[in-house]
Amino acid sequence: MKVLKKHLQEYLTLRRGLGFELERVESRLQSFIAFMKTKKARQITTALAVEFALGSDHRSAATQAGYLSAIRGFAQYLSGIEPKTEVPPTGLVRRGHRPQPYIYSDNEVIRILDAARKHPSTDRYALKPHTLYCLFGLLSVTGMRLTEALGLKAENIDWAQGVLTIGRAKFQKSRLVPLHESALRQLRTYVKRRDRFFAKRPWRQPVNRVFVSTHGAPLTSNEVGHDFRMLTRRIGIRAVGASRGPRIHDLRHRFAVSTLLRWYRKGKNVDSLLPVLSTYLGHVFISGTYWYLTCIPELMRAAGKRLETRWEGGGQ
Repeated sequence: MKVLKKHLQEYLTLRRGLGFELERVESRLQSFIAFMKTKKARQITTALAVEFALGSDHRSAATQAGYLSAIRGFAQYLSGIEPKTEVPPTGLVRRGHRPQPYIYSDNEVIRILDAARKHPSTDRYALKPHTLYCLFGLLSVTGMRLTEALGLKAENIDWAQGVLTIGRAKFQKSRLVPLHESALRQLRTYVKRRDRFFAKRPWRQPVNRVFVSTHGAPLTSNEVGHDFRMLTRRIGIRAVGASRGPRIHDLRHRFAVSTLLRWYRKGKNVDSLLPVLSTYLGHVFISGTYWYLTCIPELMRAAGKRLETRWEGGGQ
């Protein structure tokens, strides 16, 4: 088992060297190796992979497929070292339908930010409310992915131009994200507050990240997700005790939908602007952006109204 763990670390190091974010993949593969240990198995087999992925009734089809995908990638790497390794084929688990996004209203976003700013804290954790407030605010006005925001470093901010550089985005697509003056001002205020917090605590040396924990460590998606669920329960957007509900990622959906609706209402040529939004969001395929037009009823109505107007105008 030590050999398998060694190969896993080498695999993760290789993938990270290519720029991949593998926090979830690493967790899933470590769990799988622990599962193999309980089975006293030394080699990956398709049967073991499927048994592990489908082993919990609490996992959705998408999550089961995600576990299998993580194992498949590692198995493909390992098969070049250990020929007896079996690579699970694709299609063993259907991912199911893409979840319907929750589109936050302006009032709900304001309530989330207000709850973040009022997050209970002591002097020891005095930075946390400001971190959550700035982080959720930045996600709501830029449409960034949570992992992109958590990965921001000091050198990714061009204060003079008001632009963020997303250097290790999903699928390795780097892009620029311009900030409105108000957003840039809030970000600058947070960074100054963060620096003062750690200047008073010289025994804590924060890592080079914009958003860090009160101990100076990198924030993780799991930590932030836990706080987000707690805040949304507190303000009534998520039911108490509910395991599912509006997600942080839905702030990104809200940004995309709001942008498209604004274009429709202003009579813009949305078809020609979609590639612009796709590039801005960092979608690897434009189909990922077109998806919004089919899953949001209000966008469907706006598109239909625009089409009716063109027909009435003779296609102009």
